[in-house]
Amino acid sequence: MAQPNNYGFGEEAALLKESARKFFREHFTTDKLHALVAADHNPDRAPTCDWDQSLWQKLVDLGWTMLAVPESAGGVGMPVAAVAGLVEELGRAAFPCPLLGTLNATYVLIGCGADGEAALADIASGESATLAFSNRHGSWDPGATEVRHDADGLHGSAWFVQDAAKSDRLLVCAHTENGLGLFWLPMNAPGVSRVADGIVDLTRDQAHIRFDGSPAVQVSANALAAINNAMPAVWTLLAADMVGAAEWQLQTSVDYAATRKQFDHTLGYFQAIKHPLVEVMLLIDEAKSLVYNAACACDTEVGKAAQYAHMAKASASDMAAYASSRSVQTHGGIGFTWECHVHLYFKRQKHSQVLWGDGSWHRARLADILIGAAA
Repeated sequence: MAQPNNYGFGEEAALLKESARKFFREHFTTDKLHALVAADHNPDRAPTCDWDQSLWQKLVDLGWTMLAVPESAGGVGMPVAAVAGLVEELGRAAFPCPLLGTLNATYVLIGCGADGEAALADIASGESATLAFSNRHGSWDPGATEVRHDADGLHGSAWFVQDAAKSDRLLVCAHTENGLGLFWLPMNAPGVSRVADGIVDLTRDQAHIRFDGSPAVQVSANALAAINNAMPAVWTLLAADMVGAAEWQLQTSVDYAATRKQFDHTLGYFQAIKHPLVEVMLLIDEAKSLVYNAACACDTEVGKAAQYAHMAKASASDMAAYASSRSVQTHGGIGFTWECHVHLYFKRQKHSQVLWGDGSWHRARLADILIGAAA
């Protein structure tokens, strides 16, 4: 099926994106973000989970957590292209919440068929979730998971679990006697313990989860297929988040360059400032086009979804690195200070760059697809 000319980004998707931008503009300013997550500048502080749970509940009430859940499971069933628009605004606001993890878990559960419908109904009812299958070395290969399941429940550890302190549920990939399975359980289930990781990103939290005979419901006996089918959407949504964050970085840098004066001119007068910002704009446009191309492929051209998603995440990772460095440099000396909001987005982008594979990793996977097809 050929992609539509507008990437499948129709009127409903545009209204969702605009309503999300308005919501964050009214309820979650950058000043509020800084006050929420950057109150303590001590570099030796213990890992914390700082987020506005009452505002998160408003997102749940708006139905954003159920957007990807099929209508048959009580959700809205919106296309990935529409959800990407929402996530772009989430990245622009850098709002700390488990929305991205919940959407990721939703796409994996969709691949579980009928066995995943009860878990999807949990998400549709407002529960949040996150994926848990990486090993201690950071491998994103589900087969490398260190968790196993037997008659007593889940055992072992899952590492690099995103927004674990904010999530109600875990979707765990574990070895079974028959291969790899997916298991659904509450975060507060018996035998589950959470060890917070210290990370640079102040807008997210991360942990490794230990299981000691934790009871869980198996939702798939073929975890590899379910996860592999969902990963293009997972990569694409993270890339959309990075695009939104970069748009904030660009706009903030341009505004600063247009008002800050040096040598009797605004900073934007100098080519050394304005030319790099134009390059940031071009890189954002490239990554954004690839994001919606990949999102549309997830909806209409599944055979190409992985290829296009690798392209989107690789482009977004490189773009985020450059946009982050230029945003700090444009702000000069103040850009390095804790009081300047720029560092919040710099750190979020740095975390996103490597999450689910950096640009080099995705280009290598892309080469496997293209060279393998050519051979």
